[in-house]
Amino acid sequence: MSFARKVWHLMVGIKDALALLFLLLFFAVLFGALSARPNPASVREGALLLQLDGVLVEEVAPVDPLTVLLEGSLPLAEYPARDLVRAIDAAATDDRIKTIALDLSSFMGGGQVHLTDVAEALDRFRKSGKKVTSFAVAYADDALLLAAHADEVWLDPMGGAAVRGPGGEQLYYADALERFNIKAQVFRVGTYKSAVEPYLGNAMSPEARENATALYSSIWEEWQANVRQARPGADLAAITGDYPALIAASGGDVAKAALGAGLVDKLGTWQQWGDAVAAAAGKDEWDTLPGSFQHTMLGEYLADVGPAGDGGDNAIGVITIAGTISDGMEGPGSAGAARIEALLDEALDDDLKALVVRVDSPGGTVTGSETIRRAIMRHKDASIPIVVSMGNYAASGGYWVATPADEIFAEPSTLTGSIGVFMVVPTFEDALAEYGVRSDGVLTTPLSGQPDLLAGLTPEAAALLQAETNGIYDRFLGLVAGARKITRAQADALGQGRVWTGGAARQMGLVDRLGGLDDALAAAAKRAGLEEGDWYAAHLSSPADQMGGLLGLVAGAPAARTPHSFSSLIAGQDRNLAARVMADFDMLLGARGVQAQCLECLTAGPAYANSTPLADQGLLAMLTKAFFTQ
Repeated sequence: MSFARKVWHLMVGIKDALALLFLLLFFAVLFGALSARPNPASVREGALLLQLDGVLVEEVAPVDPLTVLLEGSLPLAEYPARDLVRAIDAAATDDRIKTIALDLSSFMGGGQVHLTDVAEALDRFRKSGKKVTSFAVAYADDALLLAAHADEVWLDPMGGAAVRGPGGEQLYYADALERFNIKAQVFRVGTYKSAVEPYLGNAMSPEARENATALYSSIWEEWQANVRQARPGADLAAITGDYPALIAASGGDVAKAALGAGLVDKLGTWQQWGDAVAAAAGKDEWDTLPGSFQHTMLGEYLADVGPAGDGGDNAIGVITIAGTISDGMEGPGSAGAARIEALLDEALDDDLKALVVRVDSPGGTVTGSETIRRAIMRHKDASIPIVVSMGNYAASGGYWVATPADEIFAEPSTLTGSIGVFMVVPTFEDALAEYGVRSDGVLTTPLSGQPDLLAGLTPEAAALLQAETNGIYDRFLGLVAGARKITRAQADALGQGRVWTGGAARQMGLVDRLGGLDDALAAAAKRAGLEEGDWYAAHLSSPADQMGGLLGLVAGAPAARTPHSFSSLIAGQDRNLAARVMADFDMLLGARGVQAQCLECLTAGPAYANSTPLADQGLLAMLTKAFFTQ
């Protein structure tokens, strides 16, 4: 008993010590975060330094505190494209900002719609008479698109540039599932609904290849047209054709090959680039390191500029549906239907004059999509005009939530449509039988105990699931037909899971006009009878993520830049392979019911910023996270 008592006292002591430690840590971090927040007074005359060491997104995802504390590092940085555009536009008329220094050394990319928005903002800045200068150790497609809109593009002599173009390989698991005796019971409607094909075969179907070829060709043409217009002297044919020959002609020097192709203007180190920027921005009097120049960082500048300029007393609500649609409270950055529904319902009492629905989602669960659609409809039933603005994606469930709109805007490179649904149910009867496991029982009807993932589906259960899938597709067609004022047969011809670019969707009648969020807001104001300057955009959002700022100090986020080398930029594109495999199997094994999701959208654009590859997660983090999220 004495030994047990001592063990008990020891455990209580450890518990108290840990509680005290975490309490002290909490207050220390809280004090540090409050004192370290951006100070508007810190804006200095000189350059606006846009050091983009992450990805462009529609909406920043909250930081997972458990992962940060266990790994000791923050996830990939995310930059809302609209904040970046707001800062650039404000800088164009700000006498304190002499130039923009665009550091793309650690830039990981973004969707083409977001990239185009930022590129157009850079063009507006240059039209004000100020210059943009970019630098990177290695440029790939997304960084090149932004850099093309700079007055001067610098490249480290040890780096290079490569244009890869859209497209790539998709993983297929039919042989692997057969090897492990797992059956993927697939129920779908839509000839082009390819999201389930990885579980059915080992290659693309002709329909999926036809659709993907058309999509990627259109996106590729948009990218080339954008870069050629910004840099008429760039020889894209040389760098996308026989690239080894181009390098050989440059004496084996990859950086000189990029210079010769006109993709960059100067070769130089970061310090040399900084000295060039200092000629316009001024030398930093406090920082004596080589290459320093007077500058203001993006966060500091946004804090000084403040929120987007508002006018008048009339609010136009903006609700953002970004990321995969689910049924819960996930987000921001993920479209948790319960969270979005709550935001929309709370706004019913806000006397909104109109509602703009910003969609940047490849879809998700049908139930989540319908929850969001019904919440939007409650605004429409209250005689509030509804305008939809499509971002990089508004496909499948992303189009489902757009059907209440009075008017739909999309960008030329938006991916939309994918009107089709599917359900995947894995069963393991063969796998269990291989180990001598059998099942037996008493059934009162053919549906008793169904769906039985261990014993398999009865024909009646399979017929019921297919009927449910058919019924939901029919419901989808009804929503589209009613929204676009076409027949069900016409909706079906546009559907079948086929994905369209925004330009094609407009020609097909799935989209009304081409334009961005600002165009959608202007159209909403017009529908509400509001004059310019008589309204402001009221973003309906969850409370700001304070935990990310707190944990940033705990994690010790590195202050130093971590630029990509040319080889690491190329090799790093596949570092998320393990995460892709696990995500595919998660969709197979998750059994979330009928899905309205677009596979092409996920493979055509950048990976989700905060989807940490499993290889980069510590074992303790993975196990602990799994334990606490059951």
